[in-house]
Amino acid sequence: MVIDIHTHTFPDKIADLAVKKLSNSGHIPYFSNGTAAGLKASMQAAGIDYSVVLPVATNPLKLASMNTVSIEQNGKDNLIYFGAMHPDAPDWKEELSRIAENGIKGIKIHPVYQGVDIDDVRYLKILEYAAELGLIVLMHAGDDIGFPGEVRCSPKMIANALRQVGDIKIILAHMGGWKNWKEVEHYLAPTSAMLDTAFALGKITPLDNTFSKDFLNLLNEEDFLNLVDAFGSDRILFGTDNPWTDQKQSLDAIKKLPLSEDEKAKILGGNALNLLGLSS
Repeated sequence: MVIDIHTHTFPDKIADLAVKKLSNSGHIPYFSNGTAAGLKASMQAAGIDYSVVLPVATNPLKLASMNTVSIEQNGKDNLIYFGAMHPDAPDWKEELSRIAENGIKGIKIHPVYQGVDIDDVRYLKILEYAAELGLIVLMHAGDDIGFPGEVRCSPKMIANALRQVGDIKIILAHMGGWKNWKEVEHYLAPTSAMLDTAFALGKITPLDNTFSKDFLNLLNEEDFLNLVDAFGSDRILFGTDNPWTDQKQSLDAIKKLPLSEDEKAKILGGNALNLLGLSS
């Protein structure tokens, strides 16, 4: 069983424009066309059983319509949709309740795109109520390739938020803090947070010469394995960030790591299977 906990799609009518715009702003190529059909084709080529689709709300006024799409599409073609949430949504509590009542397992938040620090009270109340509802919270963590240097969810800030909200089901994308990896173990290993592997291992495939050679480096194998060891394989979830990485290449990179078969099985699908309550 292989489950990709971290993917993105866009409505068919805007997918082409959206992936090209984000590709240009981030100076990285895209590896599927951004539609649900494109993701499904990528999954079939890679041998991935389920993908979790994470909508990112950049406008609180569009939150309800985004969540309606997630509710309507959830579970079709082995695509598991999370809900979207925005810290400035006036009806955030009602939307969280609607998400949970309609069988959605979790929400995605993105402090950088949403312009709010993760330990801001606006996020804290969302985290607390999500925990009360039993929802998983998957958040972007660390820097972002589209907004270099704008860190609104550093490992230290995440740890501060978790101290205030207590035990919640939380997944930190990009191995706990994209380009902030030296701080991840110190601040986050003592928490109950899980990490996903999306866009964290190896090197960035650049679209042009914008980035320095050093910036193109993500976690090397040794540093990646050190984080797996620090958190334990029970707390690591396979993710790709497709369409921004190739699912098959990402899957092969994890399979090649010098981990036991049991550890790989947990990371590639076992942990997500339990967390999402799926049957094998």
